[in-house]
Amino acid sequence: MEESIKTAFFGNVAHASPLGSLSPEQALELANIYLDNGSKAIDPSIALVLCHDTDMTLYQAKRHIKPSKNPKLAKRIATTYISLGHMLTDLGQGKRAQASIRRAKKLG
Repeated sequence: MEESIKTAFFGNVAHASPLGSLSPEQALELANIYLDNGSKAIDPSIALVLCHDTDMTLYQAKRHIKPSKNPKLAKRIATTYISLGHMLTDLGQGKRAQASIRRAKKLG
């Protein structure tokens, strides 16, 4: 593949944008991808890494919204936090699970 074509197609991949540049909706979508993959992981260590990635990505999603101004998105983020809490419980991470549930409750 010609170099200029590679740059056009893969330029963003080579220099991936930081998580903070995603919109809250994009961050939520990414968090759900991490969570879904974590639920499919056979190795609990991999599942825990994906849970951590889910949590960090949800943080990015919620820090850029005001629940009162975007209640539908806040509810979707809260739902993902609850799902994360259930997964963490299944992985024997009770304290982290409770923290996730608390974050969901704060969103409403």
